[in-house]
Amino acid sequence: MHLIGLDVGTTGCKVVVFDQNGGELARAYREYGIDTDERGKAEQDAEEVWRLACQVVSEAVDFAVEGSGALQSAALSVSVQGDAIIAVDSSGQALCPAQLGMDYRPASYARHAAEKFGEFELFERTGMRPHALNSFVKLLWLRDNYPDAFRQADKIVTYADYVTRKLGGDFAIDLTMASRTMAFNLKSRRWDEEILRAFNVPISLLSQPVESGTPLGRIDGSVARVLGLPAETVFVAGAHDQPAGGVGSGVVGDGTALDSTGTAEVLSVAFPKPALSRDMFDGYYPCYLHAVPGQYFTFALNHVGGMLLRWYRDNFSGQELEEARRTGKDAYEVMLSKMPAGPSRLMVLPHFNGSGTPWCDMDSLGAIVGLTLATTRHDVVRAIVESQTYELKINLERLGSSGVEISRLVAAGGGARSTEWLRAKANILDRPVSTLKVKEAACMGAAIMAGSGAGLFPSIKEGAAQIVRTETTYMPDPELAGRYREYYERYKQIYPALKPVSEGLRRAGREE
Repeated sequence: MHLIGLDVGTTGCKVVVFDQNGGELARAYREYGIDTDERGKAEQDAEEVWRLACQVVSEAVDFAVEGSGALQSAALSVSVQGDAIIAVDSSGQALCPAQLGMDYRPASYARHAAEKFGEFELFERTGMRPHALNSFVKLLWLRDNYPDAFRQADKIVTYADYVTRKLGGDFAIDLTMASRTMAFNLKSRRWDEEILRAFNVPISLLSQPVESGTPLGRIDGSVARVLGLPAETVFVAGAHDQPAGGVGSGVVGDGTALDSTGTAEVLSVAFPKPALSRDMFDGYYPCYLHAVPGQYFTFALNHVGGMLLRWYRDNFSGQELEEARRTGKDAYEVMLSKMPAGPSRLMVLPHFNGSGTPWCDMDSLGAIVGLTLATTRHDVVRAIVESQTYELKINLERLGSSGVEISRLVAAGGGARSTEWLRAKANILDRPVSTLKVKEAACMGAAIMAGSGAGLFPSIKEGAAQIVRTETTYMPDPELAGRYREYYERYKQIYPALKPVSEGLRRAGREE
């Protein structure tokens, strides 16, 4: 059996075709656009996303067939971007643009929801604090701003149930996506009818919640032909991209967390009981259902992640860029290879786009602390890498104080390609850090869910145990870990010390 993992992201979709042992046979990728403006708009043509998703599946399937012969049987599942909503008719046709998670125009609706129910009370019920990114808040905004589409809509869907309907199934939303909406009750594991009634939203507008890994039927024959798939291909309920990546990296509830460093850095972890404490709320950590039944899920976020190294590269690394062009090496590889040994006495507060968890302080500004006339640009690179990891350690400690313990990390994304960065993480965090043989964790997670739903694996958890493989493990050096502990204590003083300065600069900027 061939397993197909389709990842529908915010700016592009990718697909990987695996054999039943997790071996990669083919992959394909397409980018698509986002319509934004200075008022916070972030919309997308969902029908174009679907068209390009079909293209990547068809292309990857063609490559797989060329390499290994015809696909006799297959199963497909999806990993999708979180929080976007789409008004659709009964056939699944989009009636207006998709409102993306990063669309912050519904902020006033989030404030209204908080006033009506209470911020912490909503978090205790749904695991989500009221925020403009939440799907339910976006639904309320859409009702007032796209009234014709809302009136004609048969359903308001996320990309999870949108793709399910396009494949030929009924409207079904997996529990990871449903429990991110702020309209789903974590205790009853159903849509929260009291919340829906309070905002006059009929439950009929929402799709049927199902467990990730639930088989949803066979792909419609005409769609299967377009995709180049066997007529009997099964499609299976998938998951939000973070839990899907968790499944694809073995984060299934044993104290392992996924550290994914791309544009942003996201730390994802599974745990067996709901974590709905005041500490979780104050740290801006969501609590929602994992793709693995019986597990819950949360993540910590650093907004800039690899973006900060990109900023540095584009502004200060002309010599490294020239060396990369001359030698054919990656520019980041050249930059990181020239870092001096750590720990560095230079520190960077990486709040160049506000802070992520646990403060989510959008007024906080970035800073470089400890500059002297002896400082080199290579020192700054080392400080960026270390300071990003100090931020990660703050989140590990905050989650641990809330009962969410993390004993080891699996690294994915661009940051997982750097040996020096991975060693710094192991030493600063004082935990083992491993890399994955299959780097596309979200696609791998979707494939595992597909295999579970098709009966290839007894469960999602056992599927992950069978085919997820680590590659290299970096162990902390006791001496360096001890030295980093001292520097970490100094790092923690920077944000509170600079907070009033940042706030004053922000105010001055707004007044000009």
